[in-house]
Amino acid sequence: MENDKAFFPPVGKVNLKFDLFAEDEDNRIVVEVQHAHRSDTYERFLYYHLCAMMESIKSSNNYSFPITVVTLVFFTDRMTPLVGNGVLTSSFKMKGHDTGEEVELFGKEHKLVFVFTTYYSGTDDKHQEWMNAIDASMKGSINKEHYDNPNLLKMFEIIKEDNLTPDERAQMKEEYNRMEDLEIAHAKGEAKGLEKAARNLLALGSLSVEEIASVTGLSVERVKALSA
Repeated sequence: MENDKAFFPPVGKVNLKFDLFAEDEDNRIVVEVQHAHRSDTYERFLYYHLCAMMESIKSSNNYSFPITVVTLVFFTDRMTPLVGNGVLTSSFKMKGHDTGEEVELFGKEHKLVFVFTTYYSGTDDKHQEWMNAIDASMKGSINKEHYDNPNLLKMFEIIKEDNLTPDERAQMKEEYNRMEDLEIAHAKGEAKGLEKAARNLLALGSLSVEEIASVTGLSVERVKALSA
């Protein structure tokens, strides 16, 4: 098992590093924890997954994958894009265009798994406890009294804020700051769009100030100011 695992030479044009990397003769496991979210986050981890697969092929004489690659990505403070599903899984099974029937052609069942820890909604209580624990550990708000699993309690002893190096702490802070900046920028852009819509409605003259405020969500005072 390795932390910050990198391939040498790099696969492709990006010299990536995996948060946690483990493998044996049959399997390769990549684990990533993502705090912030950017527009290319999902594609980024698809790229990581594909690189972990491609690196296992050592010669053009044989393109059969020698190991199964599973990439687990844990998203903290991120809403699942598929309501009611805290775990999303992608594999490489081919599907019939006409019948929808799936067929396995590639020998190994590689998987890319996205886990949304805050919004995990599985039916397995044991999995739910682990998801809650991972989310709490990333937020630094662990209450050990809420957990009975001895493995979780051991994990809490290992995962402490003081174990972070200054560089790791700075990186986490940078990710959170970028996320906050994106949210602020989005909010500003949304407000401008609402104000533009309000101006257009005012120009039409078919709705009252109060009605425009109700439609756009802007305050009556703000709509009046836009009409001045």
